[in-house]
Amino acid sequence: MVNLEWYRTFKEIYENGTLTKASIALYSSQPGVSVHLNALESYVGKKLFERTSRKMIPTEDGKFLYEYIIDAIHKLEIAEQHFKKTTLEKNPSIHVGMCSEMFQSVIEPEISKLTFDLEAKFGSHTDLIKDLNNGILDLVITPRKQTDKKSLVTYTAFSKERIVLIAGAKTDTREIEKTLKVNNLKELEVLFQQNIWYSSSNEMEHFRRFWFENFNKRPAFKPNYILPNISSIIRCLSNEVGLALTPDFLCHDAISKKEIKLVWEGKVKTENTLYFASRTDLKYKQELNVLQNIFKSKMSTFI
Repeated sequence: MVNLEWYRTFKEIYENGTLTKASIALYSSQPGVSVHLNALESYVGKKLFERTSRKMIPTEDGKFLYEYIIDAIHKLEIAEQHFKKTTLEKNPSIHVGMCSEMFQSVIEPEISKLTFDLEAKFGSHTDLIKDLNNGILDLVITPRKQTDKKSLVTYTAFSKERIVLIAGAKTDTREIEKTLKVNNLKELEVLFQQNIWYSSSNEMEHFRRFWFENFNKRPAFKPNYILPNISSIIRCLSNEVGLALTPDFLCHDAISKKEIKLVWEGKVKTENTLYFASRTDLKYKQELNVLQNIFKSKMSTFI
């Protein structure tokens, strides 16, 4: 008999695109994810993904299988969350979705103080809002509002994130600083292109937007290193050489420790409004208020 966890693993690989991201979403190891996928492919007797160095590309059989099982998987996930909520004896369990970096910088330091159980899920904003609509999540932190008249989700703005230019502590930024003082944007663009750049796959939109808003054009180059997330970028830049564009609240601590330095906030503010997304029929208002107050308090220190 097929193991249902194989289907759940297949779904996460399909939706996340890589074994690494799927393992993070499943709180599992990458080898464990590979074992599940290999077992499922052996069971169905078909190849479900084309493996490339960067991405897992679903085959036609993989696409067909996904469409065939996705509704059933969602129903099982909803049933699982409902069962947990209705059989709790002591502490309510709050399910929240956000980017992993925000969880690390805002929620992790407060975990031991919480008086309720917490389950965090990381993923794309679209997928997290979908889970919120389906009742799998109670709260999502997102910079994007999705408009759907049939949706039960409401959005409450609580802070802003600003995209800023940072550099590793060993980066020679003297010429860049001189050019910024005289506001020579053409020369500044040339200097930027002569440097080593870091970015992450989920931040390329910020990279392109910052460039367009400050230079009125798309960037004519791509970053040298595209890493899994902002935390990886900051660790790689710490006390090294290179440039990156990151949300200000994620690089605040590293700047204060002088591991990296703030180079430029841009001539135009590249900002995103951050929202609490929750359902209108939410159950744990008191517990969600605790989480929201943590975010408001922490984020206010970065502004």
